Amino acid sequence: MNAIGVGIGIALYVVIALVIAYLARTGKAESLSDYFLAKRSMGGVMAALSYSATTYSAFMLVGLAGLTYQGGVGALGFELIYLSGMVLVVFFGPRFWLVGKRFGYVTPSEMMGDRYDSRAVAVTTAVASCLFLIPYSAVQLAGVGYLLSGMTEGAISFTAGAVIATVVAVALAWIAGMRSVAWTDAFQSLVMIVTATLVVGIVIDGLGGVSGFVSTLEADRPEWLAVPGNGFFNFSMFLGLTLPWFFFSISNPQVSQRLFMPASLAELRRMLIIFMGFGFVYTLVAVLWGLSALIHDPDLTSPDLATPRLLSSELVPPVLGVVVMVGIMAAAISTVDSILLTLSSLFARDIVGGWKRKGDPRWQLRVAKVVIPIIALLSYFFAQLKLDLIAVLAVSSSAGLLVMVPAIAGTFFWRRGTAAGVIVSVLAGGLLVVFLEWTQTRWLGQASGIWGLGVSTLLFIGVSLATRRPAQKADLFLDYLRQALKERRVW
Repeated sequence: MNAIGVGIGIALYVVIALVIAYLARTGKAESLSDYFLAKRSMGGVMAALSYSATTYSAFMLVGLAGLTYQGGVGALGFELIYLSGMVLVVFFGPRFWLVGKRFGYVTPSEMMGDRYDSRAVAVTTAVASCLFLIPYSAVQLAGVGYLLSGMTEGAISFTAGAVIATVVAVALAWIAGMRSVAWTDAFQSLVMIVTATLVVGIVIDGLGGVSGFVSTLEADRPEWLAVPGNGFFNFSMFLGLTLPWFFFSISNPQVSQRLFMPASLAELRRMLIIFMGFGFVYTLVAVLWGLSALIHDPDLTSPDLATPRLLSSELVPPVLGVVVMVGIMAAAISTVDSILLTLSSLFARDIVGGWKRKGDPRWQLRVAKVVIPIIALLSYFFAQLKLDLIAVLAVSSSAGLLVMVPAIAGTFFWRRGTAAGVIVSVLAGGLLVVFLEWTQTRWLGQASGIWGLGVSTLLFIGVSLATRRPAQKADLFLDYLRQALKERRVW
């Protein structure tokens, strides 16, 4: 595809996104709640579109399409597990929202630190989030790099694409915090789902229509239509990929932090319903995209090139190809800027914020704004490693965050949980995941996330039973929550 056309598309997207971000400003943000949570006043539709753009990043039309290209329809089951995992939001979402509203929590780590009456818990979970989310944001930057490089046949380099994504993400996060990110997310999510759905229909029509598309797959690639099919999606691989995705909505702080933002429980419910519909459609589109690329170009050197090559092919009109490319790029950037905001809030509020947390929130806000570009640079340098298969890398990053699931569940459902249990389980489980990923070790053939979750669960329960619980804090937190849930007739 012509690099000039791609460049024009990128320039138009950047201008429109920046204009939307500036229009979203309503004066200078003076509080952490204003900057990071949009004053906890987000409507359900806006929250759903923002949630969708943050969740469905370059992973989908680059990563999931590549995973489908590599292993077939098992990728559909893998992603549908994520959607089924949204049932967790039905139970955890109202609890996050209620305690966030009552106690003024800005981050999930702050919430856990208060519930377990331990600043060390807040620091430990915040550091763990930084450790695993920086590689995850790097995956998004790499996705943009591969996309632009593949579409222009190297005229726009991988590095240039990653730099563009990094700079735009920092700018959008800086302008007005979550308010600007939410408004640009809404724009980006609509662009990506409308254009991707439209173009996948055009591609399938160009491959002979629905009947020709299915017939070609059945004749030439029947193993891609079954599980485990060509062998890629064997049971251990499927389990290792899906487990982190099932718990994604509560284990990833850039997602769970958004449960603090809706204006009411009714808006939270509306957000969840709209997101489920969005996610189902987008999942089907991404899988069809990967299968279309397999038919059109079955000999790619890397599965992650499936989408770029398809977009730059004769099947897609150049203008639509550029529009879809912008949608994918926008999705990746929306995930990165959300992660930048979350990690900067964790750093300012939980890691260094204890010095002045209660006395000077404006100081914490200044710290957070300084940290945003630093985190972005770390993500960019990690992206430059160009590690293979984006979908697997994204799941590997989320596997590390699985170790916090027992502590999060204990926050709401187990009075006996202790700070020592949280700290030991997160540290030991996290180090185990890092070791297994670093050495590419699969004990008994199972992925790192399975071992990390199992070990952290046993340690959280065992250490908690052996140590003293924070009775006053736990009872205050859980008694309020029980009463609030009862009054609102929430499960």
